[in-house]
Amino acid sequence: MGRRAAWAAAALILLAGAGAGYWYFQPLSDEDAAQALRLHGNVDIREASLAFNAAQRVTAMHAEEGDRVEAGDLLAELERERLEQSVARAEARVEAQRQQLAELERGARPQEIRKAEAELELAEATARNAEQTWQRLASLREDDHASEEEVDNARAAYEEAQARVRAAEERLSLVQAGPRQERIQAAQARLQARQAELARAQNDLEEAELRAPSDGVIRERLLEPGEMASPQRPAYTLARTEPMWVRAYVPEPQLGRIQPGMAARIQTDTFPGKRYAGWVGAISPTAEFTPKTVQTERVRTDLVYEVRIYVCRPQGELRLGMPVTATLPLGQEALGRDAACGAAP
Repeated sequence: MGRRAAWAAAALILLAGAGAGYWYFQPLSDEDAAQALRLHGNVDIREASLAFNAAQRVTAMHAEEGDRVEAGDLLAELERERLEQSVARAEARVEAQRQQLAELERGARPQEIRKAEAELELAEATARNAEQTWQRLASLREDDHASEEEVDNARAAYEEAQARVRAAEERLSLVQAGPRQERIQAAQARLQARQAELARAQNDLEEAELRAPSDGVIRERLLEPGEMASPQRPAYTLARTEPMWVRAYVPEPQLGRIQPGMAARIQTDTFPGKRYAGWVGAISPTAEFTPKTVQTERVRTDLVYEVRIYVCRPQGELRLGMPVTATLPLGQEALGRDAACGAAP
């Protein structure tokens, strides 16, 4: 009798376990299904490949796999000497062009104007003397005391002096008027080009430091000090901690029961007694067959729609690819992120 009792007890335990397993893996009861929708999926996050924007040798790598980083944290550095020299050259070019532009905008100095005025006075004096010489020789020619050639030479000298006077007047006018507006505008354009070169050199120097673009966890460290970095060679792979969502799938017959903004409760096998609040962020407009990685309560080949359920305050406990179950109470209004997360414990 003791042997039979033991077999009976074992059978009861097996039946109880089978019943519990059947209840766990079966869909919600009709009553529960009318009040909530249970979806299955996996935790998903965005990843970023972090690379330097310059081809230069790496001098330091400050983060390791698994490190949690915040936006702005310094992750790696490049050699800076060549980049600093480029900045210094660009600064010198900007300063030189700025001085040239200032010279044009100020116009002629007083000394230059006085010099042009003196040259004009000299030219006028020379012209008066040439005129007097020509007139005197012309008078002497009438009395045959001067040759015709001497008179012609004096007249030519006078005309040449007059031309020099006109040239001196033009030079004085140009000096007083200052540079043309087109020259000033051209100098301004060259200064802007130099400033753009300086900004680019400064940006290259800033990018010698690779910083975290957002909060996250370092998944992979792909470079070491001494290696050559480039935009095509990522230094790290960063898994962003925000936003974090569940990629779940809703069967086509249940599609009309959910809408974006609905609140959800998320549960994992790792923390079976813990619930995470969330909300439905997006529903795919196209259908697909259930992915084989998702353990659903229905046949795998059912037609489903992808649903993205964002998680409120995952507290660093959810990992990429972790299988989860999301429960959506039906009959609720679309709350949205603030209401769904604000109501969460």
